[in-house]
Amino acid sequence: MLHQVSFGRKVFVAGNYLFLISLSLLCLLPLIQVLAISFSSSSAASAGQINLLPVDFTLSSYAYILQKKEFIASFLITLQRFGLGFVISMGLAILSAYPLSKEQHDLKGRSFYAWFFVFTMLFSGGLIPTYMVVSKTGLIDTIWALVIPGAVSVFNVILLLNFFRGLPKEVEESAFMDGAGHWTVLCRMILPMSLPVLATVALFTMVFHWNSWFDGLIYMNFPQNYPLSTYLQLMVINSNPMKTDPNNLTGIMEISERTTRSAQIFLGALPILIVYPFLQRFFVKGIVLGSVKG
Repeated sequence: MLHQVSFGRKVFVAGNYLFLISLSLLCLLPLIQVLAISFSSSSAASAGQINLLPVDFTLSSYAYILQKKEFIASFLITLQRFGLGFVISMGLAILSAYPLSKEQHDLKGRSFYAWFFVFTMLFSGGLIPTYMVVSKTGLIDTIWALVIPGAVSVFNVILLLNFFRGLPKEVEESAFMDGAGHWTVLCRMILPMSLPVLATVALFTMVFHWNSWFDGLIYMNFPQNYPLSTYLQLMVINSNPMKTDPNNLTGIMEISERTTRSAQIFLGALPILIVYPFLQRFFVKGIVLGSVKG
């Protein structure tokens, strides 16, 4: 009987590994092909000869992209949005979650505020009222139109407050007995103990601000104000980018629509690909603890 259970366990584990490896390959192989196309020649890409390795290796597509003022401008706008959005979103999420993690007798009306946050998560005013608010407040064609409307993520607030509620209450009580205030407890005790969930929320926030494209499309009237994701989205659905630059005739034989788009897509995803491995070890622990505690 023990031998049968052990064999069944091995089959189960092997099946899990096979499934997860297959799922990982389904996610990874398209990105590898995009990278291979970006490093390939125009003729190889047009002929469909590229699978997972570059054909006629060349850096012409990247050289062409890095010379484009539109790409550089959109990249800088995304960096600005990323910096402002990350600081504001993380700060507001922490400042919202900390008081909501207290008991009813510590924060009067806590249940009302908590349900108010949840209500906004389930119901929203819609696209048109949101656009009217952004327009009437003078945020159209400014960086703040990309930062302020989505500054508070209720999902992130819930993760944080559930994690905070699961921390030992004795730590806070001892600090208050020693004369510490709420700012001291939050900054010097709560946050250092909450690194897993903070890393998880930080990853969600970074991905949101880096990959969001629709708000740039509706809140920006001029292409020079587009963030990178909006610019890339338009490049993917528009016609051949070479046609938009009639002065660039020397690179037509070396680059094509497919190679330039692939290079831009990979460059757009590269920062998140670099950051994710450093935060991944906190990710599972942070999202599980932040979801079930409390």
